[in-house]
Amino acid sequence: MTFPLTLSLALLLDALLGDPQRGLPVGPHELPHPVVGIGRLVAFLERLLYPGGGPSSGGRARARGLLLCGATLLLTGTAVGVLLAAAAWRPWLLAAVQVYLLYAALAWRSLKDETLPVALALFRRDLPGARNALSRVVGRDTAPLGTADVARAAVETVAENSVDGVLSVIFFAALGWRLGGGTGMALCVWLFKAASTLDSMVGYDNPRYHDFGRASARLDDALNFLPARFAGLIIVLAGGCLGHSPFAALRVFLRDRKKHKSPNSAHGESAFAGVLGLSLGGGAIYGGVLEARPRLGDGAVPQPADILRAHKLLDASTALSALLAIALWAF
Repeated sequence: MTFPLTLSLALLLDALLGDPQRGLPVGPHELPHPVVGIGRLVAFLERLLYPGGGPSSGGRARARGLLLCGATLLLTGTAVGVLLAAAAWRPWLLAAVQVYLLYAALAWRSLKDETLPVALALFRRDLPGARNALSRVVGRDTAPLGTADVARAAVETVAENSVDGVLSVIFFAALGWRLGGGTGMALCVWLFKAASTLDSMVGYDNPRYHDFGRASARLDDALNFLPARFAGLIIVLAGGCLGHSPFAALRVFLRDRKKHKSPNSAHGESAFAGVLGLSLGGGAIYGGVLEARPRLGDGAVPQPADILRAHKLLDASTALSALLAIALWAF
């Protein structure tokens, strides 16, 4: 198996099947979906290392958080290595497992599947239904949101997660293959997914996780640093392929990409805002508390149809990212 074939098959499976709801069958049993397995591991280690919230702050909490980070990465890498070794007795089986592991790491179709119900409810003028659909995919409070706010939140979800859920995965797949073939690809992709899962579970800047989750948050920031910047440029170029002005989009991207307390989070959103001519950001309510955020872009307020436009831009960005990864592999 070559990298172009492995990547193409993984993307094809994702486009046809979406996120695998079940795990990988192994004999009479079934391994859980890898992300679910990592989530369970993180939850178990957190209970073990940080029972009842543990120390509220300070070096002890940071040390335990660092241990959580290291243990999760080590056990994830070991599990992937064991799975690949078990499949190595047949070349076709090893190739199939490598394709599955890359496919399972991608969130291309699932991003669209999760936000399409929001758009459809808005098209039906069913605002309560749209809020309910949105609540399944975002952490913000959806009850107070109007039509434009719901549409904005859905577009922001696609934009932000297009980086760590799709484009960064392709980046690490290409890097891993360059370093160690199919085995290197699988390890790189799933070490990245482990870091992403850690960040999504404990990487919060709140009283419980400010210190304990610091290592996880910093690791995710470091791993996404280069992919996020490449992704922003790829999104701008993909917008140009769709007929949008790449120069206007690039202006917005370069101006607004650092307007977030996270070093990476605004790159995808600012690129989407520039390409689609929208105004994103501006804050959201979490647990009844308004979290203010800078505005990204200087265009129109998002409307329901803009969710579908974001899907189209995600498709183009994914295709362009894959083509660039394959071109770099060839050289």
